[in-house]
Amino acid sequence: MSAQPDGAELLALAERVVALAAGDEQVEAVVVRDLGTEIKVYEGEIESLSSAQSQGIGIRVIKGGRQGFAYAGTLDVDVAAETLAEARDNAGFGTVDEFAGLAEPDGVAPAELPLWSDALASFPAARKVALALELERAVRGADPRISGIESAEYVDSMSEAAIVTTTGIRAYSRDTGCYVSTYAMAEQDGEVQTGFGFSVGRDPAELDVDRAATDAAERATRMLGATKPRSERLTVVLDPWVTAQFLGILAFTLNGESVLKGRSLFADRLGEEVASPLVTLVDDPTDIRAFTATEIDGEGLATRRNVLIDGGRLERFVHNAYTARRAGTVSTGSAVRGFKSTPGVGCMATSLVPGSQGQAELVRLAGEGVLVQEVAGLHSGVNPVSGDFSTGAEGLRIRGGELAEPVREFTIASTLQKMLRDVVAVGDDLQWLPMPAAGVSVVITDVTVSGA
Repeated sequence: MSAQPDGAELLALAERVVALAAGDEQVEAVVVRDLGTEIKVYEGEIESLSSAQSQGIGIRVIKGGRQGFAYAGTLDVDVAAETLAEARDNAGFGTVDEFAGLAEPDGVAPAELPLWSDALASFPAARKVALALELERAVRGADPRISGIESAEYVDSMSEAAIVTTTGIRAYSRDTGCYVSTYAMAEQDGEVQTGFGFSVGRDPAELDVDRAATDAAERATRMLGATKPRSERLTVVLDPWVTAQFLGILAFTLNGESVLKGRSLFADRLGEEVASPLVTLVDDPTDIRAFTATEIDGEGLATRRNVLIDGGRLERFVHNAYTARRAGTVSTGSAVRGFKSTPGVGCMATSLVPGSQGQAELVRLAGEGVLVQEVAGLHSGVNPVSGDFSTGAEGLRIRGGELAEPVREFTIASTLQKMLRDVVAVGDDLQWLPMPAAGVSVVITDVTVSGA
């Protein structure tokens, strides 16, 4: 993949389509090109290697309040013209919607972010394989109790997108990203435990294979001998990996589409205190540390730092152009899409503003409780409307402010609302993961821990 720094080829195709718009219609052309590699290794051999490229154009036509959409998986000019005709035809079958319309320039200039790495674009497959094998070797050598590797992989992506509309938007962005991740298996006295480790970067030079291996081995070995804890209400310290998963759920409840459809527990609560004063939640796709950082959203508007909860007060939902119109507000540059779909809306890079204490200090603060290092089935265990959640978990008991015996096969349960209010400390150990959220250690009081 040889992306042009200015996206001239993709922009030219999008402009060519938009130039065919009739006077009484809005036309949007989204041209995307992606290339990704995924390599899995097992016992010193390549288990699977896939390298996939996708490219295409998605076209929206809006006329008389009716929207039509069509896409094609090619950059062929003639096919693009046929796709435009198909989108026009589809618009004729659309339902009239007074809020239908394309995004319009809002005066916010896209940030110029160093999201593209030529080093990754030219990184040979053989060295990608070598990284995955190095990861597997490092995990096996990290501790004599490591008995096997459940997974060890290298993944990367290179993406570029151009968006042009009849409303005056002309935007282009490109980015690269890669990560290594592994699940290690530790065995002792016939008992097997697993642990996760990862490292994320913009290019392979930023990947820390040793750290990923060490984290996975430590998480697996420290769970050996785990027992089921007794049921009680305890203070919990969420590991950054766990916090990131909760933020993913929370982000869903804060997008404009969920609010408009009555699927958010925070609907009608703008301006209210919904969390501890220690909680400031932002969605910032311009943070270059985020694996999902991008300069433009799915409608070509500049991405920006949106403060969703500020010191515990609910300040904002994220919107694309459509949900913003329906809600009587403006887009937050939060449209999400590929070329095969119309724009949705969602958070792209969510994180808590870190505190000033490390995890060890937070454990001392907790005194008695549980460090939760893994949860299972969280997405199916949370009701985004009521906020109720119950999820399987494992981790380490905290006694006298120190990490103690491992515990597993228990559930933690509360509501998202109560959990946000009961945050008593936020750590300084912000970690970006290969997902649209970052994690940080968080201390939460009065959580129901159900075990034996």
